Amino acid sequence: MTDPNSALRAVRTSLLMSQDEFARAIRDAGDRAGVPNDANKRLVQRWEAGVIAAPRPVYARALEVVTGLPIASLGFSVSVPQARVSGDGRGGHDLEPAGPVATSASTSPAPQAGLRGNYAGVWLSRYEYFSSGRDASLVGLHYVVVLQHGDRLTVRSLPGSSDSPLTMDLTVDGNVVTGTWVEQTAAESYYRGARYHGAIQLLVEPTGHRMAGKWVGFGREMDVNTGPWELVLQSADSTKAGLDRYNHRPPA
Repeated sequence: MTDPNSALRAVRTSLLMSQDEFARAIRDAGDRAGVPNDANKRLVQRWEAGVIAAPRPVYARALEVVTGLPIASLGFSVSVPQARVSGDGRGGHDLEPAGPVATSASTSPAPQAGLRGNYAGVWLSRYEYFSSGRDASLVGLHYVVVLQHGDRLTVRSLPGSSDSPLTMDLTVDGNVVTGTWVEQTAAESYYRGARYHGAIQLLVEPTGHRMAGKWVGFGREMDVNTGPWELVLQSADSTKAGLDRYNHRPPA
């Protein structure tokens, strides 16, 4: 008997997605990252039924991209499971629940967030922009969760931190972080639900606790704008409890 993955099901339903739609979103996320996968409704059913204890890495990153949450918050095992191989010698969609693999004493622990090359955790995102309609310079603030897979960073704002969800897809090259950003403004805001997007490049400070640089994007009058943007590490804890502590609006 296996325990159903109620956490994953709750996240999927909160996104107002059917199992088919969720599988399609996971495939789309893989395609955008250049790592295609073959997620389907049956696979989602097996995840939610608890038949599969942990997704393969190709699915793990796509799941984090779609949900904006780390795997540990999606009801999956965080240990490394053994893969069960089918009779024809090929692995299935994912890893079956066969218990954790023992690691040797010489295995090095994962580095803490904030050290060079590992940026997972909760960060405060702050950018500045000029509003021509209001003739003023303004600031956008979000608490965001950063998830890392190799040199790829997925950034998603915590829902309680702003009415305007923010996402970023970034690539790390040494101390240079480059990628794209998207912000969907709130329907009741000054920008009436407009969707803005653009590019961003940041430089990581030697401490690894701050990234600072500039964004480029378009304005309401279809002009190209730019401005400063920074990310400041708040916590390396990306568990559900850790995220809950920052699921509110940042102080002005």
